[in-house]
Amino acid sequence: YMGVSRLSSKMARNQEKAQSMLSRFREIKRQEELGPKKTRPYLTSDAATIPECEKWRNEGISLIGKDVTKIQNPGLGEFRIRDLNDEINKLLREKRRWEDRIVELGGADLGKTGPRMIEREGKAVPGMGYVKIDADGKEIPGVRGYKYFGAAKDLPGVRELFQQEAPEPIRKTRGDLFSFVDADYYGYRDEDDGVILAREAAAEKESIARAMREWEETRTVEGPVDETDIYAVPATEMEADSSAPAAPAAPETAPAVAVPSQEEIAALLLQRKKEMLMAQYASEDLLDSEREARALLGRS
Repeated sequence: YMGVSRLSSKMARNQEKAQSMLSRFREIKRQEELGPKKTRPYLTSDAATIPECEKWRNEGISLIGKDVTKIQNPGLGEFRIRDLNDEINKLLREKRRWEDRIVELGGADLGKTGPRMIEREGKAVPGMGYVKIDADGKEIPGVRGYKYFGAAKDLPGVRELFQQEAPEPIRKTRGDLFSFVDADYYGYRDEDDGVILAREAAAEKESIARAMREWEETRTVEGPVDETDIYAVPATEMEADSSAPAAPAAPETAPAVAVPSQEEIAALLLQRKKEMLMAQYASEDLLDSEREARALLGRS
């Protein structure tokens, strides 16, 4: 009995080996028939058709979904989480390059029209099925282009960056606002383009012609209009006014008080100044002799 069991077990192992070898041989033959497996090209310009670009884009989305699922586990360790986050950002950049290549080839802009790859919590993610993940990748305030997913947002040094508040926008002062006010703001140079003046002239002619037409229509309906000048003076009245004797001119009245001239006023002030100086500095004898000299000369 023991010999039979040993023989059967030996035969079973040989059959397993044969089956495994046969399976490997068939897999090798199938791979040879299919040809070498294609990998994503490094340059998006190597893809010449839109279906090929969409294929590599969808493959990248699938890899992103798998990495986003893995990065939700905080027990992976800091270095593994950082590597996964870097890989996700790299795949996101590659995905955008494939979308740009599709647009270059004449396809639709999937970056704007396509569904979002990673939705909010509890939503389905392409390539991942219905999984529960946290919110979209977050960017550090003031830094664009690199996102943190899952447990990467709680890494040392990253959590503090998210706690910082975004810088407040610089408020412009009244002087800054007035610096943008110039002649164009008030419309002073609107006529410099040479277009507005021509349009205004054409509109003015049209308005005048329309007003004339309306006036002619009103005149036709209401009858002729008396165009007599009500302010005109009759010719007979003008002739009568011209033949009437002219009224005598009023006599000129002479001024009641003679007004001295500027020269007389200046001479009088000078004489008054001299008298004040003589009275202040001259002696009585000198003043008496001066009065006698004036009397002899006939001056007052």
